[in-house]
Amino acid sequence: MKKKEIKSEFTEYDSVAELSSAEQKLISEAEQAAANAYAPYSEFKVGAAVLLENGKIICGSNQENSSYPVGMCAERVALFAASANNPGIRVTHLVITSSSQNPAAPCGACRQVIAEYETLHNHSISILLKSSTTGKIISANGVKNFLPLMFTRKDLSR
Repeated sequence: MKKKEIKSEFTEYDSVAELSSAEQKLISEAEQAAANAYAPYSEFKVGAAVLLENGKIICGSNQENSSYPVGMCAERVALFAASANNPGIRVTHLVITSSSQNPAAPCGACRQVIAEYETLHNHSISILLKSSTTGKIISANGVKNFLPLMFTRKDLSR
């Protein structure tokens, strides 16, 4: 048996001042989106901002429903809106802000959607997570760091 180690890599920042001006703008946009979240049940507000290769920024916020499973996470709202309104344009960055103590990572469904768009465009998406409570930021290059053994279209080969 050969042992193979799989690692994930993240960078942690204490302040938005440590980020590029483009990333700071995306965080601001995601925070504004979080303020518009529809979260009457959990009161957990999440905002997402997607930067496209053409420079457009598309935002989304979580949308809850009294029947919890039919709600939608901010990440998927933003990614689906970006793809529906800008078909074929690559996503370069995804910023997620939340009202939690620590930066909230995407759920499993969102990770899988991110993986789909990375696979579609054969390019990693820079992902930044920010806690609006503490200001702490975590960054990763690509969803593979959150989902190292991800399922992609290659797994569906016939």
